[in-house]
Amino acid sequence: MAEHGEKRSDIANVHEEPRGGIIGEKEVDAAVAAADDERAEHDLNVTEDDLLEAKELAATFSLEGTRDLMTQVYKLHRRDPNFPQTILERIEEFLQNDNVFDNPEKHEQLIAEMKIEAALITNNSPYAEVRAVVSNRDDPTMPCSTIRAWVIGIFFSIAIAFINGFFEIRQPAIYVTANVPQLLAYPVGKLWEKVLPDVGFTLFGVRHSLNPGPFNRKEHMLITIMAAISKSSPYTNYVIFIQYLPNFFNQSWALSFGYQILIALSTNFIGYSLAGICRRFLVYPSYCVWPQSLVTIALNSAFHADTNPAVPGPFGTFWRMSRLKFFVFAFAAMFVWFWFPNYIFQGLALFTWMAWIAPNNAKLAVITGASGLGLNPLPTFDWNIVTFMTDPLMLPFFSAANNFAGMAITLPVVAAMYYGNAWGGAYLPINSNKPYDRFAKRYNVTRILDDRGIMDIEKYKAYSPPYLSSANTLIYMMFFGAYSAVVTYAILFHRIEIMMGFRDLINSFRPSKKQEIEEGRVLDVHNRLMKAYKEVPEWWYFCTLVFAVAIGCTAIAVYPTHTSVGVVFYGVLLCLIFVVPVGIVYAMTGVEVTLNVLAQFIGGSFVEGNALAMCFFKTYGYVTCAHALAFSNDLKMAHYVKIPPRFTFFAQMVPSLITTFVYVGIVQFQVNLKDVCTANAPFRFTCPGINTFFTAAVMWGTVGPKRLWGVGGTYTVTLLGFPLGVAIVLAFWVAGRKWPKSAFIRNIHPVVIMTGGLHWAPYNLSYMWPAVPVAAFSWLYVRKRFLGFWSKYNFVLSAAFSAGIAISGLIQFFGLAYNNIEFNWWGNSVVGSGCDDGVSCPLMKLAPGEYFGPGLGEF
Repeated sequence: MAEHGEKRSDIANVHEEPRGGIIGEKEVDAAVAAADDERAEHDLNVTEDDLLEAKELAATFSLEGTRDLMTQVYKLHRRDPNFPQTILERIEEFLQNDNVFDNPEKHEQLIAEMKIEAALITNNSPYAEVRAVVSNRDDPTMPCSTIRAWVIGIFFSIAIAFINGFFEIRQPAIYVTANVPQLLAYPVGKLWEKVLPDVGFTLFGVRHSLNPGPFNRKEHMLITIMAAISKSSPYTNYVIFIQYLPNFFNQSWALSFGYQILIALSTNFIGYSLAGICRRFLVYPSYCVWPQSLVTIALNSAFHADTNPAVPGPFGTFWRMSRLKFFVFAFAAMFVWFWFPNYIFQGLALFTWMAWIAPNNAKLAVITGASGLGLNPLPTFDWNIVTFMTDPLMLPFFSAANNFAGMAITLPVVAAMYYGNAWGGAYLPINSNKPYDRFAKRYNVTRILDDRGIMDIEKYKAYSPPYLSSANTLIYMMFFGAYSAVVTYAILFHRIEIMMGFRDLINSFRPSKKQEIEEGRVLDVHNRLMKAYKEVPEWWYFCTLVFAVAIGCTAIAVYPTHTSVGVVFYGVLLCLIFVVPVGIVYAMTGVEVTLNVLAQFIGGSFVEGNALAMCFFKTYGYVTCAHALAFSNDLKMAHYVKIPPRFTFFAQMVPSLITTFVYVGIVQFQVNLKDVCTANAPFRFTCPGINTFFTAAVMWGTVGPKRLWGVGGTYTVTLLGFPLGVAIVLAFWVAGRKWPKSAFIRNIHPVVIMTGGLHWAPYNLSYMWPAVPVAAFSWLYVRKRFLGFWSKYNFVLSAAFSAGIAISGLIQFFGLAYNNIEFNWWGNSVVGSGCDDGVSCPLMKLAPGEYFGPGLGEF
């Protein structure tokens, strides 16, 4: 790298004037400064505005202070895939060269860059994607927990709960994301601001008014958090359906409102308590970016932007359009376009054009089709499918690339299992998520149950063990690998951060150690700004945990569940083991490793033959961690927007309490509908998810994992996934230590690769590949060359497209699908036709009366 003096000389030579003289010293200095700024923007991955702000603070930093700070930064971020590799290399150059500190005058450019980076980290965020949408300023006097925010927030929480809860059992279901109430809350809030008078009351020295002034960003985000908390129904609703309905377990006592509300409240509030307890691991650290939250904040910023800086864009353009105007245009475009792949020409959604060429070619359908492996270079024109597995605008490119790599690597494995007829897979659809019997028919679980819903071993021996498709078999192996991989990854790559979190958690109970908490971590500006607000005491969260555990134990003990109350403590323990490692991966990559398979694997081993007991093991083991992570994401959004923590606490608790009663009330109504969850159900309430849940309950609870994965079990070999996950993470850890400067190794995330293999059955490569080129264009091309343009519009575009799809889908559903108005033509009927239906053309067929696998008395 050229020294500062050499660079200055080059610039002076470039600016020779043809009139016989050299430009003046001031012009040279200006040119040098401009060139330095341009290089700093590129090397430090920073926009011009952020650079100017950082330079002011950097001028106050000493060389020794900068070295101390960069040492801590390097320790925390050297294996952080979100942290730019170029900056990490500059930090290494700075720290590992003693000459920088012995002769600083020879390294002015490098020292200046390090001071600017130190300023960015202490006065903003080290990540450009966070700086793009999250302000590094705060106004503590801005109204937040207002009457207006609470009324609008509770209203939209109930509305989204009603829509999602009522239509959850429909095929296809309709699901409203939190972006929709976020979008609608803005005009409602502005209307409130203009119509209602400024009248109110004073309580504990604080005035509460019907109209506290302009509808602001903090009120808007508080409403969004309430809606986000309320958008998903309690997982226990599935348990109620399979318990109560006569076509499942037919346990009429499950209709008890007290029983339903107790288990629903218990599973919801356990997640809150653990999210709060773990916030020092998953919310406060700057490396926990939570990419999902950035899109929500971008939409919020679009409505409440204070400034509208012009930014240079592609092809020499200069963009002055505001984020809100850009959102409106993008929203309108996607609203219109979604009518085509979703209703007018559904072949655009699953564009399996190669399978259409020869619809009766079974091999072509298996390799390229929508129900096969989906090896298709141009698989869709539907943004909903592009973002189905990973949002390429929201999540960093390395996340999409690693996910895709996981699917691509496992694709030939699935094909080999299928064409090799492993475990009878050649008789079954290659990519199905349903269980089958030895006659290659759908597994009829009622044939092995007695009148209590418990397994009858004689009936089981007279019928068949369950079998899985090739892709579904691989999924279980990858699940086992992902669980061991995520724990190994956390220990090897993030033990420093985890130990820091444990130390801070312990010190939070010791007032004398408060200073150590602040000094032990590199505080970014968001942590410092949040110090202006009162923190939520740990005992609030512990009380919530005690309350949730108590009512869960009460429900299980008082009602005839035939389940030990220990299942509640099992769920908490499983969550405590996995929530931090899984949460760190989720917060950094946007990829979640769910615990559903592990929870039912362990639970089914304990309560073999009792499907209902296994359901409780699965519910508390899986949902506790899943809710804790979802609530942590909401806490990070509040942290970014500077909502006081105690307001966030109640904005999570109150809507959740209210909407739990809403969801339970909906179930009380739905289970009494005639023929609900059957083929003859009204309004297409055929309950596809509940049927899958019931099948899993019987397989893991009634048949039990010991018969399928125990000694001599059908799929015992897939348990090799556990040591495989450890080995893969260990291999990349060793490779990273051997080649520490390798950008390729640094951007490989072994856990995300493992989770890529979980996306099969019934989905395929067609749902993953489309995100990769879009992510590459956004994160590698636009972000690198037009950072200001990307920062201003990228996340707004993602939010606009998501909201456009949601609103368009709602209108299409209620205006057309709800009234059975269909558009019948080739462009819609071609989807899933011929061998691409997944069932018509198996590789191997059984003659009538034939079967595969062991015969009667052999299983």
